[in-house]
Amino acid sequence: MPTPLFFLFLLYLSGGRPASVFKICAFNVQSFGDSKARNNEVMRTLVQIVSRCDICLLQEVRDTKKNAVPLLMTALNRYNSQNQYRYVASERLGRTSSYQEQYVFVYRTSSVILADQYQYPDTLPGDMDAFSREPFIVHLYAPRTAIKEFVLVPQHTTPTNATKEIDALYDVFLDVKRKWKTEKVMFLGDFNADCGYLAKKNRQKVRLYSNQAFLWLIGDKDDTTVRDSTHCAYDRIVVHEESFARALVPQSAKPFNFASEYGLTEEQALLVSDHYPVEVELRAGSAQIGSHYPHLIILIVTAFFTST
Repeated sequence: MPTPLFFLFLLYLSGGRPASVFKICAFNVQSFGDSKARNNEVMRTLVQIVSRCDICLLQEVRDTKKNAVPLLMTALNRYNSQNQYRYVASERLGRTSSYQEQYVFVYRTSSVILADQYQYPDTLPGDMDAFSREPFIVHLYAPRTAIKEFVLVPQHTTPTNATKEIDALYDVFLDVKRKWKTEKVMFLGDFNADCGYLAKKNRQKVRLYSNQAFLWLIGDKDDTTVRDSTHCAYDRIVVHEESFARALVPQSAKPFNFASEYGLTEEQALLVSDHYPVEVELRAGSAQIGSHYPHLIILIVTAFFTST
C-alpha cells in the first residue's frame, strides 16, 4: 500500500514553480585548496556556481594554509555585492593526518540565519568511528521559506565504505532529533551512492532507503559526474518529514551541469571539479514568524549572540 510520503513524492513531481525560491546546493569541489583558489578561471566558475545558491555545502575542501576559502569568499562578495555571504567550516576531518577534508557551508546573510552547529561525535556504542568524515551539522532559520527552519547534515562518504556510512546517517538523524527536537532534516553531499559503491541488492540494509519516511530527491538515472565516460548518481539529497517534503519546489532537485551552462569543455570543467553540484529549491513563504513559530525567536536570539 502506498505510503503518505509516496503521494507527497507524486505531488513533488507534478506541481509548478513559484516566483521566489530558496536554493540549497551541495558541491564536491575536488581538492579545493591554494592551487584552485589562485586559478582565475576556476575561481570565476566557482563563484558563479556558489552565487546561485542561498546556502551551498562545499566538500573536499583541503585548505591546509587556510587561504583558499577566504579568497573564495572575497571573490564571491565582490561578484554579488547585493547578496553578502558568510561561511562556517568544520574542523579538518579524516582518519589519517596525511589526508583530511573540511565541510564548508557558504550562505547568504540576507536569507539565512545560522542558529546552531555541531560536529557529530561518531562515538555511538557498538558503531564507533562509523564515518571517515563525520557530519558537521547546521541548524538554519530561513524566514522567507515555507518551512522556516531546518537542519542540514552533510556527508562525503569513503567509496569503499559508502553503504555503511549512508546507513549510519540514520543514527545521525536520531542524534539531531534528540539534540534539537526537530525532524526537519536534509542529508546532502557526495554519498558515492551509485556505480558499484552502493549495490542495489544492499539498499534494503540502508535505513535511509528502507525507512519510507525518507525521500531521495536525486534519482539513480541522474548523472552527477563531469566526465562524458561516466554516468553515476554519486551525489544525493535526502529529506525527512512530510512538512519538509511539502516545502520543496516540484522538479527542482537536480544536478547543475555547469559545463553546459557556462560553455566549458570537459577539460575546462574538470579543472573545477569532477562532480556537478546537486541542488533543490524550497518554496517561498511569509517572512513573518507568527504565533506558530515561537521557538524560532529563540533560534534568532541564539544565533545573534553566537555571532557577536
